[in-house]
Amino acid sequence: MTSLPMPSSIIMKYKPNQHGVFLLEALIAILIFAFGILGIVALGATAINAQSDAQYRTEAAAYANEMAGAIWTNVLREQMPAPAVGYRVPSAALAAFQHNATGTTPCQYTGTAATSPLVTSWVDRMKTINATNKGLPGASDTKFQQVLVNAAAFNQVTITVCWQGPNDAVPRRHTLVTNVN
Repeated sequence: MTSLPMPSSIIMKYKPNQHGVFLLEALIAILIFAFGILGIVALGATAINAQSDAQYRTEAAAYANEMAGAIWTNVLREQMPAPAVGYRVPSAALAAFQHNATGTTPCQYTGTAATSPLVTSWVDRMKTINATNKGLPGASDTKFQQVLVNAAAFNQVTITVCWQGPNDAVPRRHTLVTNVN
């Protein structure tokens, strides 16, 4: 069987009405992909900020613990009067460690700076950031650190360390409360 040619009026010419739809779909896919990549980059930046904040909090806690340990180790103790046995910490011995003991506004402490070399070197280490010392960002103001001694509360020592990271609007703080006996 042979096929007969069809008249040209019967043959319909194919004319698609949807020119460029594939290109539009491709552009939308690229746009969605770009937003996904931007989201991943933003997530990474947020993770880095959270990690930095955790690092600063850890370092602040380490500095506060270091000061508490220095006070426990270096405070002058005196022998208790008989019949008691042991040693006690006189409140005058703890007073040498006070630093910026007045002021109630957090991280804006006032008062006299400590004269104890243990406290002054501790404050200096927090202010210094270099290859060997991590320090804390924004801790350069000596009013940011406080060592408060309350002898009436069983020789309670409150150590507050403040810092202000590059992205922080207000200073952050870590407070350690301990008793020295």
